[in-house]
Amino acid sequence: MKINIEITEYSSHEELSSKDQELIAIAISQLKTSHSPYSNFSVGASVRLENDKTWGGSNQENSSYPVGICAERVVLSVASTQSKGQSIDTMVVVYSDPKGNHSLPLAPCGMCRQAIREQTFRQKKTMKIILTTKHGKTLVVNNADDLLPLSFTLER
Repeated sequence: MKINIEITEYSSHEELSSKDQELIAIAISQLKTSHSPYSNFSVGASVRLENDKTWGGSNQENSSYPVGICAERVVLSVASTQSKGQSIDTMVVVYSDPKGNHSLPLAPCGMCRQAIREQTFRQKKTMKIILTTKHGKTLVVNNADDLLPLSFTLER
């Protein structure tokens, strides 16, 4: 078995289409809705559906750490419940940390990768994912499933 992952790197998200830049702006705006008093690590996410509807979400921490939820799963849940039956075309993930390390993109955690994979199983369509920062590099993965090639599924 050989697994290939194709990721395109850009020096800035300003090199992307205006449609993708609008989605990035939504994710960045979600940073201010993050509830992250314990880690001070804010994550914003946004999605664009096949009908061009957009949704945003942010990480929500809890003093009992396992109770918190990542921005990616928040926005997946919002899109699934508020736009039932619509496939997600693109997801953006952006972050802000207390040390100001914003030059390299952040990849979703394993739990979020599994949730993203479950979404693509449900919608039977691929999803582009844009991993970016406020001001630095941007990574684009045209098929988010590539981030978890050996995912768990009951459908195999």
